[in-house]
Amino acid sequence: MKSKYFFTSESVTEGHPDKICDQISDAILDAFLEKDPNSRVACEVVITTGVVFVTGEISSSANINIESIVRHTLNKIGYNRAKYGFDSETCSVLTSIHEQSPDIAIGVNQSLESKLGGYSDCFDTGAGDQGMMFGFACNETEEYMPLAISLAHKLTKRLTDIRKAGILPYLRPDGKSQVTVEYLDDKPVHIDTIVISAQHGPHITHEKITNDIYNEVILPVIPQELLDEKTKIYINPTGRFVIGGPMGDSGLTGRKIIVDTYGGYAAHGGGAFSGKDPTKVDRSACYAARYIAKNIVASGIATKCQVQLAYAIGVAQPVSINVNTFGTGKIPDTDICDIVEKNFDLRPKAIIEYFDLRKPIYQQTAAYGHFGRNEFPWEAVNRTDLFKI
Repeated sequence: MKSKYFFTSESVTEGHPDKICDQISDAILDAFLEKDPNSRVACEVVITTGVVFVTGEISSSANINIESIVRHTLNKIGYNRAKYGFDSETCSVLTSIHEQSPDIAIGVNQSLESKLGGYSDCFDTGAGDQGMMFGFACNETEEYMPLAISLAHKLTKRLTDIRKAGILPYLRPDGKSQVTVEYLDDKPVHIDTIVISAQHGPHITHEKITNDIYNEVILPVIPQELLDEKTKIYINPTGRFVIGGPMGDSGLTGRKIIVDTYGGYAAHGGGAFSGKDPTKVDRSACYAARYIAKNIVASGIATKCQVQLAYAIGVAQPVSINVNTFGTGKIPDTDICDIVEKNFDLRPKAIIEYFDLRKPIYQQTAAYGHFGRNEFPWEAVNRTDLFKI
């Protein structure tokens, strides 16, 4: 008998309050890295009706106009008129920034290994925090991502694209999507449910929004072979979504970490990405773990793979590495883990140098997921030969 189950993931547009905060945090990070690549940044943003509050710890030789970056980012997203619920020109911008704690900096500046053994080079930099980080890949999509989160991202990106292109000019920046995939014997076979909530102008009928989004968003995104009359579709199911963005809900950096990663299909260590420079392994080690998992699956040695890394603050080498192929591996997981340990340098400085992570590349990661997008260096599939048998 075939095993049947359902899995659901969600995504949000760049105008969602939490995603606004992620983008502002990463825009500030990029601005500091552009002028000082060695900047230490841990920047968080809170947004609510008419107010943006920027806080965190930043150590840098760069002098940045944070207020200007906030307003520019809001305008780029599309919050530039009061009737949209937020105006980039008239909102209040408050800041409370101080330098990175010297107790943290002392461990990042010189790792424990370097202090004890006189190591140099990549041992110079210790991890910026303790914690566990996960990377995942599977062969459900061409980008090696789970199907539900892949489609959810494409739906929200399409919502934004048609809004900015003026195809549906009544749309506003806030929006969400949700996709439920039906599996048979661990293979996706059907889209069971699609939910889309799109902020809109006050004078548009629900019927028009339903028809427009079905034709302009759902049909261009969802593969026709997975969509049929049995697929349940809910578009603005409350019937009205005029009040949105920061007027409808407050936002906070790092509150959409499942949207940022694998839609709940794989484990998450709990650390957010946005607003953090790459010495924070919450970010850089997750990128490295994804890179390893993707190359493992792309090699054909497994159909899905999860890689866990764990670090201690101030220590360069990870304290543990775990590989789990969920029974799909052609060789034991312990053997795959041995290959990883021998061939991948997972010290923070080595990760930073390998992916060139001191460049201002982060604002573009802050909406529609950090993974499954080939413009990012951790998405490269160039070490598959290590795993082929």
